[in-house]
Amino acid sequence: MAATLLRGHPSPTQVMRISGQTLLDWRRRLLQQGGRASNLDWLLDLQAGVDWQTLQQLRLSPQRELELRTPLLQLEAIWQQHLRHEEPLQYLVGRCPWRDLELMVAPGVLIPRQETELLVEFAQELGEASGQGPRLWADLGTGSGCLALALARTWPDSRGLAVDCSQEALRQAAANSARYDLEQQLQLLHGSWWEPLHPWWGQLELVVSNPPYIPQNVWEQLEPLVRDHEPALALRSGTDGLDAVRAIASGAPAALAPGGWLLLEHHHDQSEAALQLLSAAGLEAVQARHDLEGQRRFAIARAPQIP
Repeated sequence: MAATLLRGHPSPTQVMRISGQTLLDWRRRLLQQGGRASNLDWLLDLQAGVDWQTLQQLRLSPQRELELRTPLLQLEAIWQQHLRHEEPLQYLVGRCPWRDLELMVAPGVLIPRQETELLVEFAQELGEASGQGPRLWADLGTGSGCLALALARTWPDSRGLAVDCSQEALRQAAANSARYDLEQQLQLLHGSWWEPLHPWWGQLELVVSNPPYIPQNVWEQLEPLVRDHEPALALRSGTDGLDAVRAIASGAPAALAPGGWLLLEHHHDQSEAALQLLSAAGLEAVQARHDLEGQRRFAIARAPQIP
């Protein structure tokens, strides 16, 4: 497929100059074919180097010339494949901006979401409150490695352990780790939740996780863009969506260091159930945190401290 040839950064030979009017006319024509304007503008920004502010300026000065990193013909091929197969643009271009990172993504790996960025901020808050970052931390269900890379860059003197049961995900996380020169700091482990971390049980000062949490019936109703292309393994988690949260909560008291913190993302309507699971497992200081839309989407808890 022509669009798949564009994964990764375009070569300098692909740079072309066009007028603003040509680009605006092209954009209008493609949106008449279908799709969301925000998605097309995302593609223009990431793949062609035309950000939203530049687009607004072109409307005022359409005669202005600009450079595109990717020719319009190739951008159009990506857009048409996106519309025809309802395939995520992130997979088609092979990249996804997230926080201050640009992550490589591919089918078989969950596309990082904006709300998950808050887990990094919550972890940073805990580090600041303690006066120092954790020396040893873990990311359960690392996927693309987004959380693990962000935490490793936050605490460069720490050691991170990133776990996933998917070999595809670990290959992608390894590629992203290498891209940011974090291979020495970040160790990737294959397996289910706490099991690969057994040698470090009782030593983990911080653990973060964005596990699968979508109930089966909700997953079946997701838009095809997500349901048919992103890995079900990273999305659905049993009838009520809480299977992964149960597994993580039950192992946390043994795996966490005394006073160690666990930070979880969950479905927007699972807050009460997630908090109860953490409390029932014997964790303390259990609390909910809100996402960018005010939904209780995160749970935080701490292992009991040594008296």
